[in-house]
Amino acid sequence: MRTAAWKGIGGAALMAVSAAAAYSPPARRWYLNYGATGEEVARVLPGDDLLPDAEVVSTRAVTIEAAPDTVWPWLVQMGSGRGGVYSYDWIENLLGLHMHSADEILPQFQHLAAGDVLPLGPKGPGMRVEIFDPGRTLAFRSTDDVWVWTFHLETRWLETRLISRNRIAASGSWPRRLVDRVVMEPGSLVMERRMLLGIKERAEWSAPSALTLSRPS
Repeated sequence: MRTAAWKGIGGAALMAVSAAAAYSPPARRWYLNYGATGEEVARVLPGDDLLPDAEVVSTRAVTIEAAPDTVWPWLVQMGSGRGGVYSYDWIENLLGLHMHSADEILPQFQHLAAGDVLPLGPKGPGMRVEIFDPGRTLAFRSTDDVWVWTFHLETRWLETRLISRNRIAASGSWPRRLVDRVVMEPGSLVMERRMLLGIKERAEWSAPSALTLSRPS
């Protein structure tokens, strides 16, 4: 009984430490803005006006050694039942999202336009394409109007800077907000970091060799 009690106390202490870390401003800034510069975090991006009063905003980024035109097709084919999201498929599929990340460009999923709605699992809201600016910006808004997800590409020498921004509306009750802060926000870093690296890996694999040369010394 004493051992069980100590285990219970230890578990509660671990949860308290995790919650404190999640509420720590430096920790929260890190996991919401992983890989992004201060300028990128502060910058206004296309799509920000689709949900101007967001409660949670994350800006994460990665540098890809390929041109935007090479990165773009990997973004266009993303989605449930399409090219996946290049993250941890097994976790996505535990939630019934039907994600199978492709390792090649899929021509059948390269035709996308503003107004198209992509499914987000069998029960979730759809994601409507709000901005489709080839080679530059792809922005989605959930059909329940609580989430905007924008991908923005910028050319830097022989590289591309891929910026991913999430804007999420207030989530209602304080217990739900607590769960979002302690579990969902840090968890989103795990999934989105893998996604950004997955896009980077695939784009660099498929890039013409001239676009992946090292910078001259």
